Amino acid sequence: MRRLQLAAGQRLTEALLERSGGIDAAATEVAAAIIADVKQRGDAALRDYTKRFDGADITDLRVSEAEIAAAFAAVDDQLIAALTACADRIEDFHKRQLQQSWYVAPRDGVFLGQQVTPLSRVGIYVPGGRADYPSTVLMNVIPARVARVAEIAVVVPPAACGTIVPSTLVACSLAGATEIYKVGGAQAIAALAYGTDSIPAVDKITGPGNAYVAAAKKLVQGTVGIDMIAGPSEVLVLADKTANPRYVAIDLMAQAEHDPLAACYLVTTDASLPDKVAAELEVLLRQSPRADITAASLQDNGIVLVCETMEDAIAASNFIAPEHLEVLTADPQSLLEDISNAGAIFLGSWTPESVGDYSAGPNHTLPTGGTARFSSPLRVDDFLKVSSVLSYTADALQAEADDVCTIADAEQLWAHAEAVRLRIADLEKREQK
Repeated sequence: MRRLQLAAGQRLTEALLERSGGIDAAATEVAAAIIADVKQRGDAALRDYTKRFDGADITDLRVSEAEIAAAFAAVDDQLIAALTACADRIEDFHKRQLQQSWYVAPRDGVFLGQQVTPLSRVGIYVPGGRADYPSTVLMNVIPARVARVAEIAVVVPPAACGTIVPSTLVACSLAGATEIYKVGGAQAIAALAYGTDSIPAVDKITGPGNAYVAAAKKLVQGTVGIDMIAGPSEVLVLADKTANPRYVAIDLMAQAEHDPLAACYLVTTDASLPDKVAAELEVLLRQSPRADITAASLQDNGIVLVCETMEDAIAASNFIAPEHLEVLTADPQSLLEDISNAGAIFLGSWTPESVGDYSAGPNHTLPTGGTARFSSPLRVDDFLKVSSVLSYTADALQAEADDVCTIADAEQLWAHAEAVRLRIADLEKREQK
């Protein structure tokens, strides 16, 4: 991991971080061509790309009830129980986010409100093929179901044999997906955005994917809504001299093992901690079945920042705005109000990021690449839309007519003002009769 020493009061810069970002131009070009082809050829294009990229010959794109039943039979009972328990916790947390419509009468003759309506149909992208991410299913489908979305379509790249990993299908069933399709990549995003004979178009797409999926989501944004453009996973461990070096090391590895591009940060006020962590990493890496991936991430995208004070360390963390922030300090709760930029905040030595990925309840679909400065985790609101509701009586309109017309005249919008003046004139005529 690359080490930086920040002097007292010194602030981080992007130049110091050398952080890469943005959508890959080559991936965008490929994704654009695939999207255009799917728009033109529909299901035929989906089958061709599934054969080309996944090695699977797919006749029926939609997963059948028989396939779901077979998945339950194939999955270990202990895993089903764990997925069920985690699904319950995720649902409980997200139910607390649910907005309600509200209405008020703030002035005589005025009725105002906010009507909350679920999206009609959403698409969830789940990475697949050789990978297996049932937790991604739970974290995306459950908030949509809590929001009362009627149709929740999940797309997953199939394995070469043409099937989806059983635990992913089990998670889809437990979470409440209404449809599952054996298709992935940019072609799946295109199908969700524009529709094919087999896959009706959706209103919004959520879920993580590779560079081509991210590029495709960006390209279809506006035709449909999207949650975010997810980059490589990242963690920042904020630590003082009380932090356990072994815990710090394994928690860094827990992100690094995702992807060689994953970013890992250690920000500490203890100058001796980095060497202790490095020694633990050396031991733990020898035990890891994903040592090559993990080591590449730590070497290429790992940064250690040693700061003079905790104030400087928190400022550095807020600048990085990490996806996951672990606070391993003597009194982590006392630092919470100073933390302004993080996707999820894990307080204390007994709260590893792993519990957030699976069992705690908050969503693990989080903003990456510094976007936690202005973005939030996936939540129930992402599957809702809000309409303003307004109703005036004649007297109420008359009471506010001068204000409306004065501003409309100032903006030189004649019809805006006239829409009010016509009504007020008619009202005055009726009153004179």
